[in-house]
Amino acid sequence: MLDIRFVRENPEIVKENIKKKFQDAKLPLVDEVIALDAKRRAAIAEADQLRADRNRLSKQVGMLMGQAKKDPSKLEEAEAVKAQVKEQADRLAELERQEAELEERVHHLMLVIPNIIDPSVPIGPDDSANVEVERFGEAKVPDFPIPYHTEIMESFNGIDLDAAGRVSGNGFYYLLGDIARLHEAVLAYGRDFMIDKGFTYCIPPFMIHGNVVEGVMSQTDMDAMMYKIEGEDLYLIGTSEHTMIGRFIDQTLDEATLPLTLTSYSPCFRKEKGAHGIEERGIYRIHQFEKQEMIVVCRPEESADWYEKLWKNSVELFRSMEIPVRQLNCCSGDLADLKVKSCDIEAWSPRQQKYFEVCSCSNLGDAQARRLHIRVKGKDGKTYLAHTLNNTCVAPPRMLIAFLENHLQADGSVTIPKVLQPYMGGLEVMVPVHKK
Repeated sequence: MLDIRFVRENPEIVKENIKKKFQDAKLPLVDEVIALDAKRRAAIAEADQLRADRNRLSKQVGMLMGQAKKDPSKLEEAEAVKAQVKEQADRLAELERQEAELEERVHHLMLVIPNIIDPSVPIGPDDSANVEVERFGEAKVPDFPIPYHTEIMESFNGIDLDAAGRVSGNGFYYLLGDIARLHEAVLAYGRDFMIDKGFTYCIPPFMIHGNVVEGVMSQTDMDAMMYKIEGEDLYLIGTSEHTMIGRFIDQTLDEATLPLTLTSYSPCFRKEKGAHGIEERGIYRIHQFEKQEMIVVCRPEESADWYEKLWKNSVELFRSMEIPVRQLNCCSGDLADLKVKSCDIEAWSPRQQKYFEVCSCSNLGDAQARRLHIRVKGKDGKTYLAHTLNNTCVAPPRMLIAFLENHLQADGSVTIPKVLQPYMGGLEVMVPVHKK
């Protein structure tokens, strides 16, 4: 969310930013919010003047009532002033009502106006305009066919989608045996990888209040993603970033404690509406999964450097598991409204012979901090808004697709890279129970 003062003073910059995000329908909101804010500030000014007048008139009433003891004619004058005070009190009540109403309308509109994107963000309408920056590792295609990921899992008796469908419906799964163990191994390795980077390991709440959801994401994203608990002000989290940033709501942090570098585990729950092609079935796009996340809360001048560190962590993690990846800069139209800059880390799929998203790294500037009132107190005693960033560390089971495809052998076995072997009980090769 932008500072209302910035919108007021720079309406054309805000409008140009909206155009860059291909959200022209929001252009009228800029003038509307400025007009409403002007009315709000006028109401505040008038109310402040009335409060000053009330104090002055109240003193006058007291003086006149005192004088009335000696001069009864002053009583009538005092009553006239009292009537004036009453009239002003009624007007003040009306202004306070208007102020609250206008404040709410301005706040609602400000939530919808997108954050100012970084100048380095490529301009484009959707993810088709995202720009590849760099590849890491050799993207190979083996000389044998690679089955669909669920077929690979089934060869290890590692998945049961039919039972999950009967129990929970489409978009859920049972993972079993070595596949389930591999799932947990990847999460544990991701956890320890980030701890070794100096990040503090966290397990947050898995449900979140509505005001915190509003603070960390746009209404559009909220409606598309979040499951609401019926009859309660609680939502199932779509990512642990939400509760991790929400932890600091209404807090003033000591600058000396920054940066806060956190890595959090959680299950994640997402609606994932809409129809998807075959490559997004199986366990690619699901309603429930587990994830290890990276979160940073820092000073504004540090956020650009932390953005670079975070996405590079993802590259290092995946390359340590011998999975080729690439970095893709997200274009303006592919950025969520709160994001200043974002990039995807995509893993190589030998089966599809293309890359697909496994991590998303974002710098949100002060947008979340402004919504959640997360401030920092500097050495000089002054306060300012923190900057927040997040990035996927690892998110199986989607990551498992890349892992299984890149480590599959011609005989159907799957090799385990050295970094994961301690988490797999020393296992070096997974041998299928039966071949597909």
